[in-house]
Parts: sequence; structure tokens; C-alpha cells
Amino acid sequence: MLGTLFVPCLLNQNHNESSHNPTNINMTCEVIVDVQPKKIAIALTEDKRLVEYQEEQQTASFNVGNIYYARVRKLMPGLNACFVNVGHERDAFLHYLDLGPQFNSFNKYLKQVTNDKKHVFPMEKASIQPELPKEGSVQNTLQLGQEVLVQIVKEPISTKGPRLTCEITFPGRFLVLVPFTDKVHVSSKIKSNAERARLKQIIQSIKPKNFGVIVRTVAEGKRVQELDQELMLLLKRWDDTIRKAQQAKDLPALCYEETSRTVALLRDLFNPTYENIYINDPQIFDEVKDYVKLIAPEMQEIVKLYKGKLPIFDNFDITRQIKTSFGKTVSYKHGAYLIIEHTEALHVVDVNSGNRTKNPDGQEANALEVNLGAADELARQLRLRDMGGIIVVDFIDMNLAEDRQTLYERMCENMKRDRARHNILPLSKFGLMQITRQRTRPVMEVHVDETCPTCMGKGTIKSSFLFTDVLEQKIDQIVNQLNIKAFVLHVHPYVAAYINQGLLSLKRRWQMRYGFGVRIIPSQRLAFLQYEFYTTNGEEIDMKSEADMN
Repeated sequence: MLGTLFVPCLLNQNHNESSHNPTNINMTCEVIVDVQPKKIAIALTEDKRLVEYQEEQQTASFNVGNIYYARVRKLMPGLNACFVNVGHERDAFLHYLDLGPQFNSFNKYLKQVTNDKKHVFPMEKASIQPELPKEGSVQNTLQLGQEVLVQIVKEPISTKGPRLTCEITFPGRFLVLVPFTDKVHVSSKIKSNAERARLKQIIQSIKPKNFGVIVRTVAEGKRVQELDQELMLLLKRWDDTIRKAQQAKDLPALCYEETSRTVALLRDLFNPTYENIYINDPQIFDEVKDYVKLIAPEMQEIVKLYKGKLPIFDNFDITRQIKTSFGKTVSYKHGAYLIIEHTEALHVVDVNSGNRTKNPDGQEANALEVNLGAADELARQLRLRDMGGIIVVDFIDMNLAEDRQTLYERMCENMKRDRARHNILPLSKFGLMQITRQRTRPVMEVHVDETCPTCMGKGTIKSSFLFTDVLEQKIDQIVNQLNIKAFVLHVHPYVAAYINQGLLSLKRRWQMRYGFGVRIIPSQRLAFLQYEFYTTNGEEIDMKSEADMN
């Protein structure tokens, strides 16, 4: 189906259990999933406040975690790397160090598997080859046209193709399966020596030969049955991947694609403290519920199918928050605001006090108050936009060293809830704070400026009083020409209120004239004179034309 997508990079997160991931136990966390025909959007809220937002086109591919059986297209000795064709418009990049220590073992096993199309060579009988030396070179290890099994660790960013690794991993809720190593690693965040020893002993006793396992933090206290069940699931994924590579006729071949895009997005966001997960699509609801039932059976009841008439994001106040939180200028407490600029090399944030009321304790106290508010909002913005790479923040100048330290500590504390690996430096002499944040995919760009849907860029429109006449013409065409008797009309909330007002409202008159299949839904997503028609199955009926507005 659709591919695996993680933000930030799931593979890195699975390997780096020491990254910050604290959650305020008093905080109400909810996930809202909006499934549209062309895209899927997921919003994470903390105390009803939007803190993370992900949206993906349904047609997007080349996702982090996907495994391909592909060919080496070009060797680059100067970079000690090569380019591999995985089907993207730009070849994917594979560095020598990303081949992994066990590349020789992988390579030999792949040859054994692909030479026999009827039987899969047992992993237990695979011979472990000498490890690849770290100081080696790509031209002495790979050949042009060589077939390799690769996994995407970074999506295409800007003009760059995907980034690859040959260190294949299969992440689960409690465990990460690593082929061609017999080592068992336990998360360093599990502090109890007794528990670490128990987990290591359990995994050593149930894992097959030539497979390594990383035990994740959430495995603490889990029973043997739960761990064994997940290990069997991960081993099946490995078997399925190898069989697809074995049967591949044309390269590149996609050998592993975990599950639906929504489940893949949710797996990286999933946290046992969530209270509700609302989804507006029955099929995705079933997939997510099955996934939650698999990884946390006691929490399956938090997955709920949204059946309200309003668009799901409007109902949970997500649309308004998106429109106020994205864009170049972002306002926060008492008139202060941030200006966020994106460039190819870095992100620049400027803090402005605006027209806020001055602090009676003086300029220094005022600067500290504005900066602390900016630190709160900036930490949210980094998660919300998934900004990665280098971020330079120009705070308002402060003279006192203790105030600068207070600001630095506040920023560090705010960033503890960020799952992406990051590093924060104290303020420089120029009042600049430098932040680096894990970058695995393009920064989230959500355009909140509304293009005029009525004038088509010409600057002149029909009188707004005639807008309802246009809508009635469209309804007449739908009912009498297209023979669609039941449909839904989405309009701006102000327009919906006008159509619904009075005992003999315009809506009632339309229903009496064209049938009671006419439904009106207010949508905050639409501009004032914008409209959209949908069938009862959610498919859009395209009734827009430039002539209507001239």
C-alpha cells in the first residue's frame, strides 16, 4: 500500500534511545487524523494546543524505512560513496561508512538467495564474513551495476536524492531487529541492572542465530510472551523482504513497505499518555485500531471514528491554529511576534516586542519577558514545522548574564519534549542563539495565505449579493443535469450562517425546490466566497469555472 514515513527519522530514533522524550503526565494529549482523497494530515495537541503537524500527499513515495533491491549506478571515489538507482528522479546517495560492518555477510547471503529462485537459503546457515574495515574505500568494495539491498534513512531534500544505508533494521514497538549480528543491546534509559540482565537473557534465549536485537525503553517490565510475539512479527517482515528480493525481476524493486501512511506517521508519534486518537476515515480507523491493538492492547479504545458533520479539523479547532501558527510572522503573548525566514542553508528567527505593554520593572525585565515567551513559542514552532538543520535566533539584547542563562535554561527545558535530536548553544556576545536539529526531510511548509478564489487574480468580482445565485445555479446543474440527488455543499461559516438563517431559510427553499439531499456544511478552511461540492461518499464534484465570477 502506502509507504513508511517518519519524522524525525525513525531509524535514528530507534537506535538512539537516549534522546529526550519526557511527557508531562498532567498534559492532555490527543491526535487528530484528517484523511482526504489527495492527502493525509495528522495533528498532535497538548492541552488542545497544536504542537505537531504532519501532512503528506497520498502519492508521495521514497519514504524513510522503505527497503529496495537496487543497482549501483555510479561510483564516486572522491566522496568515498556511490549513487544507487532506487527509482527516484535523482539517484540515492550511499556513503562507504553506511555500508555497515556486516556488508560482506549481507552481500554473500544475497547472492546465495538470488541464485536459487525456489528456496530461501536459511539465515541460520549463513556464514558471517569478516567485518568491513572503517578505513576502506568504496571502489574496492562495490562494482558498477552491483545489486545491493538498501534502506532509506533520509527522504529527498531540495535538490538531493534519498540517503541510503545497507545496515538494514526492522523497528517495532519494543524491539529493533538487526540481521547479521548476534549482539543484544538494551536501551541505556533502562537503569535497573536486574531488568537489563532479565531482558538480555530473554532475548538471547528466543532470538534465532545471526540476528541481533536492540531492546527499546518501552520493553521495560514486559513479559516473555509479548517480546516473543513482536520478535516473530519482525522476523516475518525480514522473510518477506528477502523473498521479494529473491523474486525481483526488474530493479529497483521495493522489497519492504511497512503499512499505511497514517499508521507509519502515528508510530513515530505514539505515546502511552495519549487520551484520544480521532480519525475521520473508516478504513484508516480500522488500520490504526489494529496497530494500536497489536502494540498496546489496553489502549485500543482511545482510537475513535469521527462521524461529526463539521470537517474534523474545524471541530477540534485545528484549522484556526494552523492558519495562525504558520507563515512568516507568528504572534504570541501580548503583541510580541516572531519573524521566521527559511533559506537553503539555515533558518533565521527574529524576536520582536511589537506593541506590547512595557514591563513596569524596566527595559531589562521587559526584554527577558519577551524572550522567555519567544523561547516557548519557538520550541513549539520547531516541532510544528519540523524545522531541521541550523536555526539562528536573534533574541532581544539583555545585559545581565543571569537573564541570558535563564533564557538558555528555558529553551533547553522547552526542547525536552522534542523527539528530534538537537543541540542548543548559549547566547553569543551578539545575542544570538544557535540550535541544530535533526533534519531527515524537508521543513514543513504550510501556506496560510489565501488566494482569491473568486476573481482568479483579476482583482474584480461579481457583487457578493449574487454569490447565492451562483450557488443555486450550481445546485440546479448537479440535480437536473448531473442527476446527483444527494450532495454536500461546503462554504465559509459566514455564508453558511446566512444560508441557514430564518424559518424559511435559503437552505430550506433549496431543499423544497431541489430535494432534501442538499446539505450545507460550514468550513473554516474556505475563503469567504469559496465553495466546494462533495458527494455523500466524500468525492469532490468539480463545479468551479472562471466565468461564474466575471
